Amino acid sequence: MAYQIKYAYTCHIGKIRNNNEDNFWCCGEFLSAQNQGMSHIQSGCRKQSELPVMAVFDGMGGESCGEMAAFLAAESCGMHYKEQKERVRREGDRFLIEACEKMNQAVCNYGTENRIDSMGTTAAMLAFGDDIIYGCNLGDSRIYRSSSGKFGQISEDHILGRHFLGKAPLTQYLGMKEEDLQLVPSVSGYPIIEGDRYLICSDGITDMLSDGEIADIFTREISTEETVQVLVERALKKGGRDNITVILCEIEKQNENWWKRMWHQLKRHEGDIS
Repeated sequence: MAYQIKYAYTCHIGKIRNNNEDNFWCCGEFLSAQNQGMSHIQSGCRKQSELPVMAVFDGMGGESCGEMAAFLAAESCGMHYKEQKERVRREGDRFLIEACEKMNQAVCNYGTENRIDSMGTTAAMLAFGDDIIYGCNLGDSRIYRSSSGKFGQISEDHILGRHFLGKAPLTQYLGMKEEDLQLVPSVSGYPIIEGDRYLICSDGITDMLSDGEIADIFTREISTEETVQVLVERALKKGGRDNITVILCEIEKQNENWWKRMWHQLKRHEGDIS
């Protein structure tokens, strides 16, 4: 099925933190290392061939290391996309795994050069291929899928056991040195189905809202932009204790008017040549 992606995204600093350690990569956009989030929700619609990768990053580490790790991951993600974007159509899973390796190396190199022992970032990514949508993650930033009335998490939380006091340590993240632990991203694939929605978010959402609360918001007949707005508002209302980053995508059939415009442009071009 020729399809297009309706999307909406934002990044909010939350109500408690003084700095924003989240970042993202969407439509070629990402935030600078030092930022205070976004003041608005960005939305739009693109053909699959124009928008095949989206990602959320949640940095960790003191003294601005978290911000830098998330920024480096987003920057590296964009560089890998520009170099290898044609592979997403047929090899989305391999593209994501290699992207994780490149991003991990970028964070590790920065840490080594600046003598920083503890810096890293989570990663949650989607790659939209011709026939399959691939999800990939490291850490506890999550990906959810809403399909045919069913809502559920499709990413894997890479955390060490359950901790009732504070956050559980991550077993996978970007910034892991090979001599310490092997980088093993979780990857899954799903068929292209019209109307399916995919949510990528940092734990600024999932620490404030249960899966049931998120699913309830998804049952509302509202736009992608309005859904993102409600998710952020609800997380802030319940405390907003962390930075919040959300990317929401919805699969639609390719706009027939677009194909007609392309056909007419081609015919006009042929007329000019002749």
